[in-house]
Amino acid sequence: MISLTVKLLLAHFIGDFVLQPNSWVEDKINKGHKSKYFYLHGLVHLILLLVLLEFNGAYGASIALIVATHLLIDLTKLNLEGKINSRLLFTLDQIMHLIIIGVVVFIHYPYSIEFSKIYSTSSLMLVLALVAVTFVSSVLVKVIMSRWGVEEDTSEDSLESAGKYIGVLERLFVFAFILLNQWSGIGLLIAAKSVFRFGDLSRAKDRKLTEYILIGTLVSFGLAIFIGVFYQRIIKSL
Repeated sequence: MISLTVKLLLAHFIGDFVLQPNSWVEDKINKGHKSKYFYLHGLVHLILLLVLLEFNGAYGASIALIVATHLLIDLTKLNLEGKINSRLLFTLDQIMHLIIIGVVVFIHYPYSIEFSKIYSTSSLMLVLALVAVTFVSSVLVKVIMSRWGVEEDTSEDSLESAGKYIGVLERLFVFAFILLNQWSGIGLLIAAKSVFRFGDLSRAKDRKLTEYILIGTLVSFGLAIFIGVFYQRIIKSL
């Protein structure tokens, strides 16, 4: 089952992300099903599936199903371009492709989803830790930093909510490093952030802003470390 899943995923990723130039995508968006690249894209997936599945006739119907549904899903996506948020549309498109792959794997290797494992204490604890290290920590950092009321960056060149997403990503990295017992990675992350921030702070020449960013960074990293260590302790005690 794993071997088939890997082959189907590899065919999908290569066909959708490696062997599909931007020019193909733009032409498909402009011409829809009339674009020759729409069908070439399907042909690429067909060839990849045949090669990776070693031209095994037992997978013939499954290959046809994947290619046909892939084109149908892509056509639906093309018709919805401009009507739905592009990020949401891309996500839904990929989810549908993955569902089809899951169905094909199930046809050849029937499997069952063990909900007992999904709802196990260890699984729920991981979800709790991830929610805490992302959303909950973001609110806590905002509440703590609101005491000083210093605007970190009022520049119009700054990306919207960039600070929030940077904080979430850095805490996820810290959490992952702790789970992998790679504490040196946390030091590297702090050093990297300091290097990128040095230019902004040196230009600003604002001591308050420097202190504000330093406190925010330490609070963010501190929360991530606390949650990561706490999670490890709980998991070991289960």
